[in-house]
Amino acid sequence: MTTVFIVDDHDLFRSGVRAELPDDLEIVGDASQVQPAIEMIRERQPDLVLVDVHMPDGGGRAVIVGVHDTHPNIRFLAISASDAPEDVVATVRAGARGYVTKTVSPQDLAEAIRRVVEGDAVFSPKLAGFVLDAFSAMDVKDLDPDLDKLTKREREVLQHIARGYTYKEVGEQLFISAKTVENHMSAVLRKLQLSNRRELTRWAQDRDLI
Repeated sequence: MTTVFIVDDHDLFRSGVRAELPDDLEIVGDASQVQPAIEMIRERQPDLVLVDVHMPDGGGRAVIVGVHDTHPNIRFLAISASDAPEDVVATVRAGARGYVTKTVSPQDLAEAIRRVVEGDAVFSPKLAGFVLDAFSAMDVKDLDPDLDKLTKREREVLQHIARGYTYKEVGEQLFISAKTVENHMSAVLRKLQLSNRRELTRWAQDRDLI
């Protein structure tokens, strides 16, 4: 039995998905807001989260990032009324394994869920083209899964620290306090499973980040 959690801020949509999915896909919960969704997903640990892209407080991407930090094995299938290339690419970059629009049939949605759980990446032909075009234009270092764990600010701190700047100097460069730099540095080391500045510098050098 595959377990599924639904995140969408429209009650009618969540009810419709519950009614239409076949018996082999068990709905273990649903949520309409980002933070409660993250907390419930972490607690219930479904096989897959079906997540809307556009919601308040960061939308589907915020849910994906919030769960991936602690439960990287949970898979995500994005569903949206939008087929805009920037939405598709940003959601995949956040960690979704597939993206379908809300015009999808119940049968195709169920099949997409099964395929993503099995490890496939699932997109309609049009959306798949957006993803392939976007990622083919990126540098290899931009596709590093470890680097994708970091926020934009954490990447900036990483690069400055790896280049030998002190916390104070980094703070002056980024217009933040030295204490904030230290906090970001701690988060970077934790996410990358590194122990100290020397290991961080070597890690960055290996990926041509400095």
